[in-house]
Order: sequence, then C-alpha cells, then structure tokens
Amino acid sequence: MSVLAPLGGTPSPAPTPVIPGFGVGQSCVVKNGQFCAGWFADNFGSRFAPRVVEHIELTAIAVGVGMVIALAAALLAHRQGWFETPFSLLSAFLYTIPSLAFFELMVQVTGINRFTAEIALVSYTLLILFRNTLAGLRAVPPDALEAAQAMGFSRRQTLLRVELPLALPAIMAGLRIATVTTISLATVAAYIGAGGLGEPIFDGIQTGFKTEFIAAGGLAIALALAADALLVVAQRLLTPWARRRRA
Repeated sequence: MSVLAPLGGTPSPAPTPVIPGFGVGQSCVVKNGQFCAGWFADNFGSRFAPRVVEHIELTAIAVGVGMVIALAAALLAHRQGWFETPFSLLSAFLYTIPSLAFFELMVQVTGINRFTAEIALVSYTLLILFRNTLAGLRAVPPDALEAAQAMGFSRRQTLLRVELPLALPAIMAGLRIATVTTISLATVAAYIGAGGLGEPIFDGIQTGFKTEFIAAGGLAIALALAADALLVVAQRLLTPWARRRRA
C-alpha cells in the first residue's frame, strides 16, 4: 500500500508500523526476555512508582485502622476477661477466609473500590494485632504493677507509663507480622480495582510480559523487607531498656 504524493510527484511508500513502546535497542522486550532492565528503568516513573505509592497507602491505612481496633479490643479484654473469646473467634473467622473470596464477597456489599479492599485488609490484621497486644499486656511483671500502685499511679497512668511500654516489644512483633502480611495481601486488592502493585502483576500475567510481572513482584518483596526493617529500627528506638537487658 502506498501514500499519494503531492500533485506531480511520485507515490511514497507507507511508513513502517511501529509497536508502541518498542524501538531501537528494545530487542529484549520484543523477545520477551526474563527481565529487561532498560524497559524497567524507562517505565519505572510512569508505571511502577504510582503503584508503589498506592501500595504503601493501602498498607498504612489497613494496619493503622487495624491497630486502633485491636488495641481497644485488647485493652477491653485485659480488663474484662469475657471479651477475649468472642473477639478472638470473630477475628480468627475473618482471618481464615481466603483473600479472593473475601474481596469478592465485600464487592457485593460495598462495590468495587478501595474502601472495599480496606475492609478486607483491616480484617486480616485484627487477629495478629489483638493476640500480640493482649499477650504483651498480660506479660507485664506483677512487681511493676505493684510498684506503680505504691507510687500512687492511677489506672490510666499505670496503663500509659507501665503496661503499654512494657508490652511494646510484643505489640511491635505483631505489627511487623501484620504489616508484611498486609503488603502481601494488598497485591490481591488489584483484583477489585484498588490499585497497588497487584495491578502490574495482573497485567503481566494477562499479557505474558515477564519483565512487568517480575518487576512488580520484586518491588512488593522489597517493600515488605523495607517495612519490616523500619519497624525493627523503630522498636529498638522505642525500647532501649530491652537492648540493655539483653546486653
């Protein structure tokens, strides 16, 4: 097929079709290599960076809300022992629901949106955070509580200045597990349009493009490792007495 030339000229050949995103030096992409570093570097800012931000937002909201609910429940169970069993059963039931099934069920109630994803992600954090927080509160030495009482501390002062600080290592351990778990589960949230790194993972699976799939999966793993490392550092800064005791 040729393109008509201006009056009096000769027809010129049609331009060669160009596949979007493929150009000179893109042989790795054309061959669908295992990992095309050049393509990843060129597309990181537009394709992956926004998904990383969305993934962090999904995780931070879920863990933050879950921590507030679990802490309140653990404090109530610590004071009122009867509350532990019903909340443990509810959170354990939510934790055992397969993620895809949970997201699909919630879609029928709240629709396809990020709010739906957050409900499911928060539910998965409750069991871990509740049990660790309650275990930390119950592990506070009786001598410390007696000393606080002897110093005239009120119940609120004892909680804030004695019980919660001493329970912090157990709470942080639960927070680390919940955060890493949520980062993993948040990749599935893309199934209902919540964004995050699950979006390029699903795209890579559907198109068969190895680089996109591997890059997105690698970023999710790196994000989980970075979050866990930051929480370890935060725990050491918040509990300096634990380091001295070990030494």
